[in-house]
Amino acid sequence: MAVKQTLGKFGRPFASGLAAMVSAVRDFALPPLCLSCRAPVASDGGLCAACWRSVRLIEKPYCDVLGTPFAYDIGPGALSAEAIANPPPFDRARAAAVYTGAARDLVHRLKYSDRTDLAPWLGGWMARAGRELLSDADVIVPVPLARGRLWMRRFNQAALLAHAVGRLVDVPVQSGLLERSRATQSQVGLSADQRHRNVLGAFRVPHNLSASLRDKTIVLVDDVLTTGSTVGACARALRRGGAKRVDVLVFARVVPGLDNAI
Repeated sequence: MAVKQTLGKFGRPFASGLAAMVSAVRDFALPPLCLSCRAPVASDGGLCAACWRSVRLIEKPYCDVLGTPFAYDIGPGALSAEAIANPPPFDRARAAAVYTGAARDLVHRLKYSDRTDLAPWLGGWMARAGRELLSDADVIVPVPLARGRLWMRRFNQAALLAHAVGRLVDVPVQSGLLERSRATQSQVGLSADQRHRNVLGAFRVPHNLSASLRDKTIVLVDDVLTTGSTVGACARALRRGGAKRVDVLVFARVVPGLDNAI
């Protein structure tokens, strides 16, 4: 008994020291790198100073509906002129950062450079930005990718982000609740009107799954929000399928007036 107690007393410091040594060896062999530019950084999941300076996090004050940042605080529940003039088909939208600088680079690396390792880190930023949405959520649904692009890319970046967020906040993710009903062309390079027409009626909830949506609060996840056409079309489909509320959570969003075009 005394021997076991002695081992227990000294075993924990030994295990802790061993873990620290393994971590040090790993960092020496595989030093932490900036998520964006791959420059050396102090710890995993971080950005170097230069990349961090280019990130524009979206914090309050912002439009209560669209989540677009305000230059100054105009009071709780304030709405932007766009939200008043053209209310979206979803309830609220939130984004972690403006689609510019390193945030834009991270999205491109995830989507086009097979950097699927970025999804957990970006998901962490999204969980923080969308905590008020996620606290009420029944289920998280990623925006589905067109079959052709899914075949070429081999993964859906929205689904990777959705699962990363879901694990952090313990909310279930259901990719099959929303599907594309027809093929659409890429939204890149299209005008706002062309984007709207391109995805109009392009999504649906499978008939056999409508019951699982009824009276549920959904958080719809995508990587970037530009004009809102894609998430708007998805939100309409989810509401037709029986959803009570549809909120939108993305990693980055385009903000009018800034150099952040797709």
